[in-house]
Amino acid sequence: MPYSEHKTNPYDKEHAENILSVSSLNRMARSLLESNFPAVIVEGEISNLAIPSSGHWYLTLKDKSSQIRCAMFVNRNRMVRFKPQNGNQIIVRGRLSIYEGRGDYQLILDGMEEAGDGALQRAFEQLKAKLLGEGLFADTQKQTMLSHYQHVGVITSATGAAIQDILSIFARRFPATRITLLPVAVQGKEAADEIVHAIQLANKLSEKLGIEALIVGRGGGSLEDLQAFNEERVARAIFASELPICSAVGHEVDFTIADFVADLRAPTPSAAAEQLSPDQAEYLDLLIAYNTQFQSAIKLAIRQGTQRLTWIAKQLKHPDRRLQEQSQNLDRLDLRLRKAMKTLISAQRSELMQARRGLLASSPKQLLERNHIRLSASRSRLGQSLRTQLAAHRSNLTALSRSLNSVSPLSTLARGYSITYDSTLKVIHSK
Repeated sequence: MPYSEHKTNPYDKEHAENILSVSSLNRMARSLLESNFPAVIVEGEISNLAIPSSGHWYLTLKDKSSQIRCAMFVNRNRMVRFKPQNGNQIIVRGRLSIYEGRGDYQLILDGMEEAGDGALQRAFEQLKAKLLGEGLFADTQKQTMLSHYQHVGVITSATGAAIQDILSIFARRFPATRITLLPVAVQGKEAADEIVHAIQLANKLSEKLGIEALIVGRGGGSLEDLQAFNEERVARAIFASELPICSAVGHEVDFTIADFVADLRAPTPSAAAEQLSPDQAEYLDLLIAYNTQFQSAIKLAIRQGTQRLTWIAKQLKHPDRRLQEQSQNLDRLDLRLRKAMKTLISAQRSELMQARRGLLASSPKQLLERNHIRLSASRSRLGQSLRTQLAAHRSNLTALSRSLNSVSPLSTLARGYSITYDSTLKVIHSK
C-alpha cells in the first residue's frame, strides 16, 4: 500500500510492516519511473563517455544547467551509425530507470543520432514515407526520359561546378544539343523557392523556347547542403512538371527526395548529361556503317541490273523473224479456231435436231388426237355401262312387279273374294 494511503503515521515504530529495505525502495522507484516514462527523446551533449570490454556504453548527457547518466547496452549501440565522442551533440531515445545497485537515476538508451544531421535525416525519412504513401515515387507516375533531346533546360547554380560539367559533357558527346540555364541558388533559405519557381517557369515557357526536358541538380555536399532538394515543395513541383525531369544531385552515394520523385535519377550532374545526350562518335560510326552498307547495296543492285540486261538482250530477236513467228502462230490459231467453230456448229445442230424431235413428240395436235381417242373409248365404255345397268334395273323391276302382284289384295278380289264390314266397321266373318 502506498505511503500516501496510510491513515496512521507510517513512521510509527508500531507499524513495522511499513519499513522498506533499500532494495525494495529502489525497486519501487524504478517501477514508478519505467511505468511513467517508458519512452522519452532527449537532446544533449556527451560527456564522461566510457566503453568497457563488455561493449556497453556509459555516458553523461548534459546541457547548460543539468545532466543525467545514460547507459546503452551492446545490443542497441550496434545500430548507431556514428562513433560517439565527448562533446558530440546528440538526440537519444530511451526510458527512465534506476540502477538498483547504487540507486542511480539513469536513462536507458534505445537509439542515438547526431543532433544536427540527425534531425535533418529524421525529417528526410518522415517526408520520404509521406510522399511514398501518396504515390509520388510510383513508377507508373514517371514520364519516359529519352537519350536524345534537341533542347535541355538546366536548373542549377550559374557559378557551380555542376553546370560546367554538364556543358562539357554535352559539348563532347553531342554539341548540337541546345542548353538553357535557369540559374538558382542550390543551398540556403531561398534555394527551395528558387528551384520551384525555375521548374514552373521552364514548363510555362517550354513551347516558346522549345525546351524538351530538364536537369535539376548540383554538386555534392553534406545533408544540410543538399537540404533544398529534400524540401516538400520542391518534390511536388517536380511531380507536377509536364516536362520530364532528371535529378542529378550530389555524388553517387547521395540520395535526396528529388531523386525519388524525378522521372530519372542520375548519380552526378555529369551522368545526367551523358544519359540525356547521344554520343556523336556512335552516330559517326553508325553513319559510316550505313554508308558502307549503302555502297554495298548499290554495287549489288548494279551487278544484278547488268546481269538482267544481258539476259534480256539475249532474248531479243529481229523484228522480221518475230513477225514470221507471229504470222505462223496466227495461222495455227486460225485453223484451230475454224475447227473449233465447225465442231461447235455440228454439236449445236445435233442438239437442235434432238430438241425438234422432242418438240414434235410433245406437239399439242398429237396430244389432242390421243386425248380424242381416249375420250371416244371412254364414251363407248360409258354407253355400254349405262345400257347394261338399265337392263339390269328393268329385269329387277319386272321381278319386283310379279312379286307385288302375287300378294296384292287386288288379285284376291279379282278371283271373287271380298272383305265385308258391318255398320260399325267390323269384319263380317259369316252370314
